[in-house]
Amino acid sequence: MGRGRQKAKHTKVARELKYFSPDTNYGALEKELSSPHGDDNYVDKWADEVEEDDTDDQYVDKYADDFVEHDEPQHKSA
Repeated sequence: MGRGRQKAKHTKVARELKYFSPDTNYGALEKELSSPHGDDNYVDKWADEVEEDDTDDQYVDKYADDFVEHDEPQHKSA
């Protein structure tokens, strides 16, 4: 398929996705949104994750002298 036909097909699909709205069950949506206990059962499965990464702190001072950010490698000329 040529680029023109491919682009036309993608445009057609994009237009269908943009303007086509499937039948929405507004009754079920209203019931779900008006439920008094809607968010009470929410459990954050990542709540126990540690936000800071402290596992490498023990190596920071140990190897600090071995690395300087702005040093460029020195090439020996022959």
